Amino acid sequence: MAPQVLTQTANGEHMDITDCQFYKDVMAGLTSTPKHLDSKYFYDAHGDKLFQDLMNCEEYYPTNCEMEIFTNQTADICKALIGNGDAFDLIELGAGDATKSTKLLKHLIDNEADFTYLPIDISDNVISYLNMTLPVTLPGIEITGLNGEYFDMLKKAAAISDKRKVVMFLGSNIGNMPVADAEGFCNELRKHLSPGDMLLIGVDLKKNPATVLAAYNDRKGITKRFNLNLLERTNRELGANFNVNQFDHYAMYDPETGACKSYLISGAAQDVKIGEETISFAKDEYIYMEISQKYAVEQIDEMARKSGFKPLTLFSDSKDWFVDTIWQAV
Repeated sequence: MAPQVLTQTANGEHMDITDCQFYKDVMAGLTSTPKHLDSKYFYDAHGDKLFQDLMNCEEYYPTNCEMEIFTNQTADICKALIGNGDAFDLIELGAGDATKSTKLLKHLIDNEADFTYLPIDISDNVISYLNMTLPVTLPGIEITGLNGEYFDMLKKAAAISDKRKVVMFLGSNIGNMPVADAEGFCNELRKHLSPGDMLLIGVDLKKNPATVLAAYNDRKGITKRFNLNLLERTNRELGANFNVNQFDHYAMYDPETGACKSYLISGAAQDVKIGEETISFAKDEYIYMEISQKYAVEQIDEMARKSGFKPLTLFSDSKDWFVDTIWQAV
């Protein structure tokens, strides 16, 4: 049996961090070559607040673009999802606070669509929040929140009912994966669906490189603080001793591939303690933090076909910067 590594966290608690998945993933990433961290850990309470600030900053366009689509084209989107009027389960992957999907939900309820809303999120707090608040803010909604990993919960959704499935994957979350991983994700998603089921997926489009880069390198430095917060979270929860002032944020965008990547750069040769382990950084060494992949419309349609879907309808914002597209499982 491995010895315990008791670490005092920022709130004064002593815990054995070696049993913590966060610790395991951080150590796996920082002992790899090149070093990397998993972007899913951005979203602790402080990270959530920083991301809200980022969505509200002038340069960060994706949220506003998708909100415009959902505001101005609600009726057309809902008509496409309703299809011939049969009952369906509306499943949202990574529902969060359901801000955007609430517009669709309200329209579906107002038009007496026969559906049940099944939000899926890895956060138990999110699902509890939705289960409590949506029946109040959207009277008449039928909701069954599912807390867990996407594909595990899709299996559970299939076990709950045999109704047609309409899956929503919004916010360009598909862009948080390299292209090959995104294709693999869509292939796996298709395995959980039946012919005729639908997927409504939000995708950020390739555009002027300066526009893209500015969204991930804003003047106020919110993106920088958002990335550095993952080091601070490691300090808070794992008792590490990152000096965040010794790291800087660097973003780059390649208009050829559509890959926008974020890194943290070590400003000096330094050692960082995490539990009993020491991680050494060379001066100017980088930690790969995340990717935000952008696509051309033709690439989106091709990804649909390669993964067993037929692209049906595409909804774009007024600048043609972002699309929400509906695919049908074939």
